[in-house]
Amino acid sequence: MGKRVTTIPATISKFTASPLTAQKKRKVAAYARVSTDHEEQQSSYEAQVDYYTSYIKGRSDWEFVAVYADEGITGCNTTHRDGFNSMVQDALAGKIDLIITKSVSRFARNTVDSLSTIRKLKEHGTECYFEKENIWTFDGKGELLLTIMSSLAQEESRSISENCTWGQRKRFSDGKVTVPFGRFLGYDRGEDGNLVINPEQAKLVRRIYGMFLLGKSTGQIAKILTDEGIPTPGGKAVWNASCVRSILSNEKYKGDALLQKVYTTDFLTKKKKKNEGEVPQYYVEGNHEAIIPPEQFDLVQSEFRRRSGNKERYCCVSIFSSKIRCGDCGAYYGSKVWHSTDKYKKVVWRCNRKYKNDAKCTTPHLEESAIKEMYMRVLQILGDEREEITATFREIKGKMYDTSRLEKERTSLQKKLIAITEKVESCIRENAHVAQSQTDYQENYETLSANYDSIKKRLEEVSEKIRERREKRERIEAFLREIETLTPGVTEFTDDLWLNLLDHMTVYSEDDIRFTFKDGTEIKV
Repeated sequence: MGKRVTTIPATISKFTASPLTAQKKRKVAAYARVSTDHEEQQSSYEAQVDYYTSYIKGRSDWEFVAVYADEGITGCNTTHRDGFNSMVQDALAGKIDLIITKSVSRFARNTVDSLSTIRKLKEHGTECYFEKENIWTFDGKGELLLTIMSSLAQEESRSISENCTWGQRKRFSDGKVTVPFGRFLGYDRGEDGNLVINPEQAKLVRRIYGMFLLGKSTGQIAKILTDEGIPTPGGKAVWNASCVRSILSNEKYKGDALLQKVYTTDFLTKKKKKNEGEVPQYYVEGNHEAIIPPEQFDLVQSEFRRRSGNKERYCCVSIFSSKIRCGDCGAYYGSKVWHSTDKYKKVVWRCNRKYKNDAKCTTPHLEESAIKEMYMRVLQILGDEREEITATFREIKGKMYDTSRLEKERTSLQKKLIAITEKVESCIRENAHVAQSQTDYQENYETLSANYDSIKKRLEEVSEKIRERREKRERIEAFLREIETLTPGVTEFTDDLWLNLLDHMTVYSEDDIRFTFKDGTEIKV
C-alpha cells in the first residue's frame, strides 16, 4: 500500500505568533531623520513627520503609534539617536508591529548597526519597511537587499565624510577660522564670520591674565571667579583650574589661530583625537584683533614653564610663597608657625628642606617684617639706579632682542620642511605602487629622513631663540614700566610692589641675601 501525505496548513504567523485569519490591526510607527539642523533641512524634517502621520492614519488596517524622529543627528551610529533608540525599545517591548522609514540611509548608514537592529526587531516580531527601496524585512530576500543597500549607504557616508574633511582642511589652509562662539569668552561672531572683541568679556580675560602674572595659580583664579559669581564660558556657576588654563593657553587671545587641533579618526563613530602630528595643522598669524598683547601671552606661557620646571611644587598661598629660595639647596622657603599655643606665637619663613637633606641647610629663618624691611631698602637702591637701568636697556634693546634675522631663517626653514615632507611622502607612495630596488629605496628614504630631522631640529632651535628673546624683552619692558611709576622715597611695602617687580629672593646667609628683579638686576642686602 502506497504512502499518503496530507499537508496541514499553518494557522499562526511565524513572525507575530497570532492567527493567520485574525483581523487584528498592526501597530505601526514611522522613523524620520535629518542629519543637520540647518534651516533648509527643517522643511524636510517636518515634511517627513507630516507625511508618515497622515499615511499611517489613512490605513484602516493599521493603528498609528507614533512618529519617532531625530533632528540634526548623523546616521553613522546609533549612540546619540534618542528617537531611534526609543523606537527600538518600544518595539522590543511589543508596542510596535511595523516600522516605516523613507530609506535605508535614513534608518542607518552603518551596515553593522542596520543589520543587527533589523535582526533584533525581527526576533521580536517587528517588521521594517523601507519605502524608497521597497524592502520588507520579513520578505525572504529582504536581508540580502538590506545588506547591499546598507553597504551602499555606508560607502556614501564615507564619501561625504571625506569630501567634508577635504573642504574643512581647504578652509584651514586658506586661513578661515571657526570657533564655538557660544562657549568662547571674549569674542563674538562678526558680520564676516570672524572674531570681534566683546568689550565686557575682554575685561575678564585681561584680568585672568593679570592675576596669573601676579602669581596667582589657576586654581586660585578659578576660586576667585566662582566666589564672585562670574559664570564660566559655558554658562556654569563653578570655575575649575582646567578652564582657566585653557583661557591662558589659547593663542586666539593674542590674535592668532592654530587650526586643526583635533581630527576625526573614524567617520562612523565620529571619534575625535588630539592632533599630535598625524594630520597637518595651520597657524594663522594676525587673524583678528588681539585682547592680550602677543608679548604678554608669551610671558604667560613662559611662566607656565617656569612653574612646572621647578623641583619644588609651585605654591601661591602667600605673596612670599615660591618667591624665596634657599641658597644652600635651592628649595623654596615656606611659612612655619612657632609657639602656636602660647602668647609668643609668630610666623617665620624657613627652607622647606632644611631638615630633609643629608646635610642640614645653614640658611637662616626670616620673619615677614624683616623681609619687608629689606625689600624696601632694596627698592630705594633700585629707584636711585632706575635711570641708568632704563638707559642701558634702551641702548642694547635693538641688538640683543632683535628677532628679524631669526624670523627670516624660521620662514626659510618652514618652507624647506614642507618641501622635504612632500618628498618623503612621494618616496613612500612611489615605492608602494612601483616595483623598485628596496636597497635604493631605503637609502633614499634614510637620506630624506636625516634631512628632515636636521631641518626640524634647527627650526625648533630658532623658534626657541625667538621665543626667549621676545619673552625677555617683554619681561624687562614690563619691569621698566613698573619702576618708572615708583614714587621717590617710597617707604610703605605693598603686595603690588613685591609681585610686580621681584622675580625671586635668594637667602645664602644672614649677611648675604639677594633680590633678583624681573629684568635680571640683582641687588645684595
